[in-house]
Amino acid sequence: MTEPAVLAFEDREYTLADLDACADGLALRLRDQGVGTGDRVALMSSNRPEFLIAVKAIWRLGAVVVLLSPSWKRTEVEHAFAVTEPVVAVGDAAVLAEVAAGRDAPLPMVHLDDPVPERWETAAVAEGFTGADRDADAVLVFSSGTTGLPKAVRHTHASFGAAVVHWRDALALTPADRIQIATPPSHILGLLNIATVLEAGAWMRLHRRFDLETVLRHIERDKITVEMAVAPIAMAIASYPDLESLDLSSLRYIMWGATPVTESVAATVTRRTGVPWVPAYGASEVPVIACNPASGARLDSVGRAAPGVELRVVSLGTGQQVAPGERGEIQVKSPSVMAGYLPDEATVDAFDDGWYRTGDVGSVDEDGWVRITDRSKEMIKVKGFQVAPAEVEAVLHGHPDVADCAVFGVVDEAAGEVVVAAVSATATATIDPDEVIAYVGERLASYKRPSRVILVPEIPRLPSGKVLRRLLEERHGRTSDE
Repeated sequence: MTEPAVLAFEDREYTLADLDACADGLALRLRDQGVGTGDRVALMSSNRPEFLIAVKAIWRLGAVVVLLSPSWKRTEVEHAFAVTEPVVAVGDAAVLAEVAAGRDAPLPMVHLDDPVPERWETAAVAEGFTGADRDADAVLVFSSGTTGLPKAVRHTHASFGAAVVHWRDALALTPADRIQIATPPSHILGLLNIATVLEAGAWMRLHRRFDLETVLRHIERDKITVEMAVAPIAMAIASYPDLESLDLSSLRYIMWGATPVTESVAATVTRRTGVPWVPAYGASEVPVIACNPASGARLDSVGRAAPGVELRVVSLGTGQQVAPGERGEIQVKSPSVMAGYLPDEATVDAFDDGWYRTGDVGSVDEDGWVRITDRSKEMIKVKGFQVAPAEVEAVLHGHPDVADCAVFGVVDEAAGEVVVAAVSATATATIDPDEVIAYVGERLASYKRPSRVILVPEIPRLPSGKVLRRLLEERHGRTSDE
């Protein structure tokens, strides 16, 4: 009996044996570069099957995957290297090769376009791959903090494995399901989706990039049963002119993640297609926190706690647990919670007596339904990606005409939030907002680039020097389309 395919990419399909054969070959190549148990390997890849092959290869050696966004620029990659200290770089991005080669001690670079040995050459050796201990680190994924540059979230094989099981159960996935993945695999949700499809024995189509027309046509062509979406994708579907002409009847539901549901957008899609939504809630540090049921979902809630996940809400003022339905910071205990951050000192404030502090403000009612209303931390969430104001501010302070600056987020219907920068000019300078936006865009990923630059005479600060972001938001924090 022919083994069924588990992954499709463009015109090619892969069985699990195909993926394993390639992973065995790449593992041998990495081992020849000195990669062993506990070593960290930087992986910077576009959406392609080789991403999954590289993850499997690294784990075969008991090593740790360090996920780098393919949209990152040189300074971001250099920071990631400094934090995680990888021994080898793997990927297909020119900037990765440049940073790896430009270090005082250059790192070996394995390009994903390089051929790998075939299974017949590796089968005997592959049997010696033992993998890693479940309590050992499996993957490091970057998450921005509020007071500095991005920090690496450490997930062990046990915590990431728990997240995969939680996601499989929350989405009620079975071997009959067929899923599309167009989100970046360097984001925790992209990797989680891929791993969960394999865990469930389902089938996936991986897209090189998101293109609405292609994604919608493949729902019809591939009989996709579960579609993944964030706010910009949902809005694009809702406004697609020929939506009614497509046969989307194979879809059981569309999952909405990363931002709270825009009910009018979700309702428009359902009205035009008959397809319901399943809102869900997670974070890099705890990939699966809550999810709606696969049938009978509500748009006004991110769902109930996933099986095995505990939630509590504490007062923003006292830190004491509040009554059901009352507003406060949402905190989580789960087998899928991260092992900590790198640098290590960043972990100290992440937990409260064993509970992970999400920084999300909301409530959990008596029936367990979770609602998210605000952020207690200063992170800006753009299309599901977290942006630290301090990181953007550090770049702005390097601009010769900027005397001072402060960065904050404003509500945006498509992206959830967008970045806004308030800047004051040096005494002799005249600032061009468009030029400042381009300056940041040359140095940071596109989602971190300000959508607007506001010129102000000075940045409001406390005597301690802390920026009064709330004041800036009140003065300038209109929705981005105003």
